[in-house]
Amino acid sequence: MILNISGRTDIVAFYSDWLMNRIKEGFVDVRNPFNPKMVSRIMFEDVDLLFFCTKNPIPILDKIKDIDKKMYFHITLTSYKKDIEPNLPNKKDIIETIKKLSKMIGKENIVIRYDPILLNDKYNLDYHVKAFDKLCNLLDGYTNKILISFIDDYKNVRKNYKTLKYREFTEEDYKTIGTSFSESARKHNIVVHTCAEDRDLTEYGFIHDECMSRELAFKLTGKIYKKWNARKNVPCKCIEMADIGVYNSCKHFCKYCYANFDEKQVNDNYNKHNPNSSLLVGELEKDDIIKIRKNNS
Repeated sequence: MILNISGRTDIVAFYSDWLMNRIKEGFVDVRNPFNPKMVSRIMFEDVDLLFFCTKNPIPILDKIKDIDKKMYFHITLTSYKKDIEPNLPNKKDIIETIKKLSKMIGKENIVIRYDPILLNDKYNLDYHVKAFDKLCNLLDGYTNKILISFIDDYKNVRKNYKTLKYREFTEEDYKTIGTSFSESARKHNIVVHTCAEDRDLTEYGFIHDECMSRELAFKLTGKIYKKWNARKNVPCKCIEMADIGVYNSCKHFCKYCYANFDEKQVNDNYNKHNPNSSLLVGELEKDDIIKIRKNNS
């Protein structure tokens, strides 16, 4: 089994102590977001890989030595300011942490995500071209791959349109991003990658592949995994993973986020968090139905 930690919230940034407690206890419980009384219990003895998704790896750096599992990191690092990413630490500190993490687990196990790309008067094409080139320069030798995506029409994105004020991409925009990003990455031996994007920019040298493909999963774990059939209406062909996060619980409050759409609920969920609970948010209840999740490899 591969644990996604997490596509629903930033566990590394805000709940890493809880995660370490769960690893120590040997299991974690996850409520079904569509049927909350159903709880999946995941035994860490069944876990082959921890797939971390975070914008702030700093809190877990000193805990890496205590994790006896294979690890793979996706770290989102964009150049937006506090108007769009209000609660992130200094990007310089994040970059230094990425470098340390790379030395600890190997650069082949770290993917940088420059996403989502949005265009407005402040964050225009020239801004992104320069920011991406600087990112490649700073991370030369610390990662082999940078993944990009373009902003999507999520509920939270629409709610924050007055802040984002993004415009549609033109073919000329895609061409500029494709040619400039490819050149910046090539100079530093980095591959630029797209996943669930209709416009994949492969004509400019980008690699279009899953974030976690069957081939990559096999390379990392030696096991074969099923495709993520639950995402039939999404252009994503990643393998099935078990996400242990909870929607509306990330306090980064990024204006483009797909997993947060109610800031009051985020604060409520955060206040319900107990680092000693088996659940990320709240406690088990007497009428919960707990089932052991089977290994899907």
